[in-house]
Parts: sequence; C-alpha cells; structure tokens
Amino acid sequence: MASLLSSVSPISAASNQTLNRHFRSQNRLFYARVSLSRHQRFVVRATETETDEVNSQIPDKAPASGGSSFNQLLGIKGAKQETNKWKIRLQLTKPVTWPPLVWGVVCGAAASGNFHWNIEDVTKSILCMILSGPLLTGYTQTLNDWYDREIDAINEPYRPIPSGAISENEVITQIWVLLLGGLGLAGLLDVLAGHKEPIIFYLALGGSLLSYIYSAPPLKLKQNGWIGNFALGASYISLPWWAGQALFGTLTPDIIVLTILYSIAGLGIAIVNDFKSIEGDRALGLQSLPVAFGAETAKWICVGAIDITQLSVAGYLLASGKPLYALALLGLIVPQVVFQGLEIGEEGEEMELVKELSKSVEVSEIGEVGDKRVEMASRTGERISEEEQEMPQMKWEGILFEGNDSW
Repeated sequence: MASLLSSVSPISAASNQTLNRHFRSQNRLFYARVSLSRHQRFVVRATETETDEVNSQIPDKAPASGGSSFNQLLGIKGAKQETNKWKIRLQLTKPVTWPPLVWGVVCGAAASGNFHWNIEDVTKSILCMILSGPLLTGYTQTLNDWYDREIDAINEPYRPIPSGAISENEVITQIWVLLLGGLGLAGLLDVLAGHKEPIIFYLALGGSLLSYIYSAPPLKLKQNGWIGNFALGASYISLPWWAGQALFGTLTPDIIVLTILYSIAGLGIAIVNDFKSIEGDRALGLQSLPVAFGAETAKWICVGAIDITQLSVAGYLLASGKPLYALALLGLIVPQVVFQGLEIGEEGEEMELVKELSKSVEVSEIGEVGDKRVEMASRTGERISEEEQEMPQMKWEGILFEGNDSW
C-alpha cells in the first residue's frame, strides 16, 4: 500500500470520534470512514474504485461555490472556479512555482562576485528574475498543462483547460507570447551585460527546448520518471543560476558541477509533484516513479536523491579545501534527514493501522458503483478474503467489526 493521503487524528476511547481515510492497495483507491464509540465498536465504510478504468469525462463546469481565491492565483489545488480570463491566465502559469527559479537567479548573481547594490545591477537582476519566473516558467507550466489536459481531466478536472474555462486558441496564444517574450528579454539582458556571445539567450532557448521535449510528444521526457524528473530538476536549479551568474560574471567549472549535482537533488523534489497524479499517469501509461515503483518505494527514492546529493556536495566542498562550508551544509542536512524519517515513519504506522482494518472487516449491507449494484449478503462473523478484496468495481457499505482496548 502507498502512504495515506490524509493524516490520522488521535483516537480516544473515551469519546466518539470519526476518522476519514484514503489509502491505496495496488491499483485500487479505498475510502474508509471509521467511527469509535464508548462501546468500542468500529464502523467502517469503504469505497473501492478500479483506477485502471478511470472515466476521464470532463465535467461541464466546476462547482461555483467553494475553493480558494488565493489558491487560484497561485495555480494550486483547491482553487476557486474563476471566470476572469486574466486570473485564469495567471493560474496557468502557476506562480507558486516561480520562487525557486527567482532564488536561483539571486544565487547565481551572488556567486558571480560582481553584483553591486546600484540601480543598474538591481534592474538587471529583476529583469532576469522576470525572465526565469513569470515568462519562461509561466511558458513551461502553461505548455505542460496543455499537453497534460487529458491527465488533468482525471486528476484535476476543474483546472482551466479540461474544464473549458479557457479556449484552446487562448492557451496556445499564451504559450507563444510567454516564449517569445522570454527569448526577447534574454536577448536584451545579453545587450545590457555587454556579452559578445548571447549566452543568456542560448540558456533561455535551451531551457525552452527542454521544457518542450519534457511535456510534448514524441519525446515527452516526463513519460520516464528518471529522465523527466532530472530534466525538471535541471530546469529549476541549474538554468536560473547560470543565467544569474552569466549576467554579472563568468560561469566557472565548479559552479557548473555543483549546480548539476543539485539538479539530481531536484529529481527528488520533482518526484513530490508526481504523487498527486498517480491515477492519471497510470491510466495514460506514463511511467512516473510512483507509478513504476509504487508510492512507498518512490518516497524513499525521493528523499534518497535529495539527501545523497547534498551529502555528495558536502564531500565535494571538503575535498576542495572548504571544510567550514562542508560542515555548515552537513549541519543543515542532519535535521532534514531526521524530519524525513519521522514523517515517513508516521505514514508507515498509519499504513499498519489500515492493514489491520482491512483484515478485520465483516460485510453487512449492500454496495454500488455508479448504476451497478453489487449484492453483498450479510455474513456476520465471516472475514473478507484477499480474493474478495481484489474484486474491482465494488463499493463496501456498513462494514462492522469489533474493537478492543488496544485501539
């Protein structure tokens, strides 16, 4: 089973409480509702859906009520349904993804050793941040949403493109405007920096091409979890850093090595984004790492890629005669590893709870999926076998089993 998608609230036998859970067993998604009373009787209501046969029909309209306006502007889940086209266009660019690239520009500018706090340098750095964030990241995100519209119809059907909130022509126009605007600004920055070779333009062009082959067929790098996530990590870490450093100085070999190493850590960070798309990726044959290895294994690949890369960088700094920098980095890595272990450990305990629940259920009522009803005879005292748990297209209702003081 994969990790729970929601946290577990403490259970107290002294009062009535209800816990809502989602958990996955192979290719099925379960929803469990557990009630605990003073008489220590658990009532479990669970729904099972065959995720290999996902209905990708797009709803005509997302719910008019509910959702957050703030989430809508950031381009993240839980967004409010919006009709204002400019807000929708902003949502497609996912502003929540801009800060890492903006920070990359800052790091590159600082690493150059030639940035000065004057109007000229500040202006150039701000333009480079706009290039890396709103323009080219916006282009990448809009392009990705365009080619992911079928997956989003499964995973996030209320997003602007699958819901029809914005037309296809409007999306394509936005992609081209952001791309050409980014390339034009990159050329301007080369002029302002006095470059003989348009290195920032080349970086912008290369990054744009990488974004395209990441999202678009026939290559569609994201179909392969390893290559796709490394390409995404490089786009988010190396390219903005190189642009910032090239704007104010010269790219050096050690900086190139370090940023490429950190792009491997970016692979781990990119895996996090794949967990929300497991159903759609599986249905459409995309081999993201959570799909290929399972969510449980993918969690360890995720934290391993991040931690091992950072430890490697600490080792590189130590070998380069910079022990204090290596020690400082190690001091940041240790608490990170501790918190990762605690988080994954908690999820492991939650899954053990779910496994115990799944072994203890007794069917008592009738279930249905869509228009199809499945009769489930009352079998008091009889356990559900593993074969019965594997049955697709089944919904459990009113499942009862006895608890004890240990719960």
